[in-house]
Amino acid sequence: MDQLDRLEAQSVYILREAYKSFKNLCMLWSIGKDSTVMLWLARKAFFGHVPFPLVHIDTSYKIPSMIAYRDRIAREWNLTMIVGQNEEALAGGMNHTRGRLVCCTALKTQALKQTLDGTGPRYRLTADGYVPDSNREPYTGVIVGARGDEEGSRSKERYFSPRGVDNNWDLDDQPPELWNQFKTDFAPGTHIRIHPLLDWTEINIWEYVERENIPMIDLYYDHGQGRRYRSIGCAPCTGMVTSTCRTPAEIIAELRTTNVSERSGRAQDQADPHAMEKLRRDGYM
Repeated sequence: MDQLDRLEAQSVYILREAYKSFKNLCMLWSIGKDSTVMLWLARKAFFGHVPFPLVHIDTSYKIPSMIAYRDRIAREWNLTMIVGQNEEALAGGMNHTRGRLVCCTALKTQALKQTLDGTGPRYRLTADGYVPDSNREPYTGVIVGARGDEEGSRSKERYFSPRGVDNNWDLDDQPPELWNQFKTDFAPGTHIRIHPLLDWTEINIWEYVERENIPMIDLYYDHGQGRRYRSIGCAPCTGMVTSTCRTPAEIIAELRTTNVSERSGRAQDQADPHAMEKLRRDGYM
């Protein structure tokens, strides 16, 4: 097998182990390249069917085409699509002008925790649009598309990472994972984050997108303006990079020579270089 085959096989194995080991499982889908590749791998792992719901945390500030892409793919691939929001914070006017980390904490971390534990609103995609989800059971296992090379705190993760009762992440209390032996037996009530993409790199992601012909959102490609998104998220906090890449192959070639960081367009990282680790310690992706 080549490198992509090995990465694919390991990710498929982890996805199947998670499905076998944990009840009330869900997968977080940010609409970005990593979680979309992870979704593609899940469809491969379960022969075209994804046997757990997809969860998207909508801050209401996402780039509009992300939402259109989300709903189109969810319908085309027959996904169970769940959307959560921190409606109380939004009603109170929460936005990035109150501070990037403050806004992310409220609209991402708190919204995610409320959606996972069932205390916040959940909406399910139907043929008629989104309706309140009648299932209020907590999600006790959550599959996340974190890559170890993307950002410092993610390199400290485990494939199967236990979290505290409030979804808090204790870096000093993580099980060893040696020789591809993964701990999946945890005390009842333990919340687990599963990370099938930890060993993937950004180049691996785009090599796989090219090989598999995955229908990626077109924000990642230049449309004649000499600019594109390398990382996508909320419109006020995500900038474009100078690039003329219009295909995965061109992105791969560019990544082999660039010295610009992947998250250089993320305003919250510029405001606080430790922002992502702070958010993750409190329960974010």
